[in-house]
This record gives sequence, structure tokens and C-alpha cells, in this order.
Amino acid sequence: MKKILYLMVLSFGLSLVSCGSPQAQNKTVEVKADFNPEAKLDSMGIVLPQPASPVANFVNTVQVGNLLFLSGNGPLKPDGNFIAGKVGADLSIEEGYEAARLTGINQIAILKSALGDLSRVKRIIRATGMVNAAPDFTQHPSVVNGFSDLMVAVFGERGKHTRAAVGMASLPFNIAVEIDVIVEIE
Repeated sequence: MKKILYLMVLSFGLSLVSCGSPQAQNKTVEVKADFNPEAKLDSMGIVLPQPASPVANFVNTVQVGNLLFLSGNGPLKPDGNFIAGKVGADLSIEEGYEAARLTGINQIAILKSALGDLSRVKRIIRATGMVNAAPDFTQHPSVVNGFSDLMVAVFGERGKHTRAAVGMASLPFNIAVEIDVIVEIE
């Protein structure tokens, strides 16, 4: 028993020492220095569009303390048209995924406009993904993964978030997906 206790104390002590070691401190600094979501977007070939103006009586973002709330947005294409239709009837899961990914690009454009510098994103906290779905469609998470996968690809660990992926009987303008987001910023 004493031997086990000794090993536990020794192990705990070594972990405390390694946390304060120069190697551990340098690794933390390297991770911060490498965080460049705009360079990541460039490497992925993603060019951010101009953020769309709200279509009704609301604003794109509201900041409360260090939280930035982004209004629901949809898959607006560069030609000014939305990806529209019901997933599971008019659109496949793959087309729904692409609509959610495009919605993510549009939300990042709004973030860039609001923050000026995407490296100010501390964490994508929450996303609510609403899928314009056929009544018998049940693969909502597979569709909203288009958004979530993009956030992780662009922001790394900071892009991992909580979310809801739900089906809707309809969405404005018959858009395929609408997603709102909460972001912690520096």
C-alpha cells in the first residue's frame, strides 16, 4: 500500500514539474503563435464574401461582454441566390451538408466583419442548425456537420462547439439550412 501511495505521489509531483517546464511552456506558446484562421481559409481556397445585410428587423451580431451572438444565416451563394429546398425531398444529405458548409463560410464572413481579425475568436461555443427537412427525414446531424466540420477545420480546437441539429417544416425563402452561432472572443 505504501508503495502504491509513493508511486501516486511521485507521479503527481512529476506531472506538476512537467507543467512548469520550459518545454511545456514553449509548446503552449507555439500553439497560440500558429493560430491563424485567415491563413487556414487561404490554404483551403476559401474567399470570404461580403456579409449579407439582414433581411428583416434585426442585426447580424450583438456583443455582450466577451460573447458575440450571430443571427441565423443561410446558404447564400456568390450569385445572390440561396441553396433552397427540403433536404430528404429536393436535396440529398450531401447537398444539405454543402448548404451547411456554405452557411458556415457566410457566418465566418460576418465574424470577420465584426471582429476585423479572426484570431480574436477564442471559442465557437454554440451553433443551432435548423434543417429544412422532409417530414420523414432524420439525418439532421449529418447535414449540420457541414458547418461543424468547417469550424473545426478553420479554428482547430477553438472551433469545437456544442450544437443542436433540428428539422423544420419550413425556413425563410425555402433555404435548406439556417444556423445561428455564439462565439467567445478576445
